[in-house]
Amino acid sequence: MSLVLQTPAASSEVARTHFLNKLSLETDVADVWNEIQNRVEGFYILDARSEKAYRDGHVPGALNLPHSLISAETTAALDPTKLMVVYCWGPNCNGAAKACAKLAALGFRVKEMLGGFEYWLKEGNPLEH
Repeated sequence: MSLVLQTPAASSEVARTHFLNKLSLETDVADVWNEIQNRVEGFYILDARSEKAYRDGHVPGALNLPHSLISAETTAALDPTKLMVVYCWGPNCNGAAKACAKLAALGFRVKEMLGGFEYWLKEGNPLEH
């Protein structure tokens, strides 16, 4: 019995819907770097790590707001019509997911940057200090 084939694959429409839903909540390092290089506006990049980690180096243009500090007060100056692209340390960290959940509860649209800071570094992208 095939482990791959024992569960039937979804229909193409179900698969399309699933992956579009997934893409509506995620982006990746390469796409964010492309947008930075092309000076695309309309979204914030939010670093959900600690202030010290942010000071040591972060994605260019990123704002720092540790996930534990997200509140209506700490986000009051941010434009709620802009998308929030959020990252934390990497795939082994759920800080970005925590931040996205809190931001969404405050009415912000959010996407998690897959791979986080770890994959930003692995892809050789520049840092801002």
